[in-house]
Amino acid sequence: MGRGSSLLAGAVLPALMAALVFGGWEAAVWFFAVPKIVLPPPSAIVLALIEALGSSEFHWNLLITLWEIVAGFALGALGGLLLGFLVALSPLAERLVYPYIVAFQTLPKVAVAPIIVIWFGYGLSSKIIITATIAFFPLLANTIMGLRAAPADQIEMLVSCTATRWQVFRMVRLMAALPYIFVGLDVAIVLSVIGAIVGEFVGAKAGLGFMLMQKNFNFDMAGTFAILVVLSLIGVALHAIVQTVQRRVIFWMNIRGDRPVSL
Repeated sequence: MGRGSSLLAGAVLPALMAALVFGGWEAAVWFFAVPKIVLPPPSAIVLALIEALGSSEFHWNLLITLWEIVAGFALGALGGLLLGFLVALSPLAERLVYPYIVAFQTLPKVAVAPIIVIWFGYGLSSKIIITATIAFFPLLANTIMGLRAAPADQIEMLVSCTATRWQVFRMVRLMAALPYIFVGLDVAIVLSVIGAIVGEFVGAKAGLGFMLMQKNFNFDMAGTFAILVVLSLIGVALHAIVQTVQRRVIFWMNIRGDRPVSL
């Protein structure tokens, strides 16, 4: 009974909720005669999505945006991890570097993006860098918090056993930080989708953000919603990938049911 109830809650109820929402949306648009230019019905969005999926132009722009998301995420995550390790393990680095990082993080990325486009051009490089700047801070902050969450008694025990700093880092600090790091990765991968689209809005020659602006300019609301659906699916898929890797890497959390705290 318990397993059947879980299956019902996990699959059937969300499907019923989706049917209720989209069915109500379709009915409301038809009943109130809402123009498609204001709010297209779900049926029109599905048709626009099918048309887009059959277009080679859409496939090319999708690949460009995916590359910007993945490359920007990788660059930002690597920078956040390395600098997080440095700041967490070096009080001097924290005093010298961290205040400037926080100051840069407070700047609106929409305001910084045009400067990056001017510096690096309208190609892929500027979009990757913009995405990296957005994905960078969640990894940095969660890495610092995770490394500092290491149990002091375990560190003292290893030090008393003449363990080196590298052994303490590898056996205690890194293990304690992994759950936090994966929370940062999860947040960063979703923000990377936003970063790539922000970069394409500022200045681009291709990509889903570029197509989105074209659809808006042509008042193609069904096409606009179709691209937004694709972007949402990309975010959900990337989130699921990070979650899958997390369950494989920090498998002991699945056994104990621990949940790291997100910033």
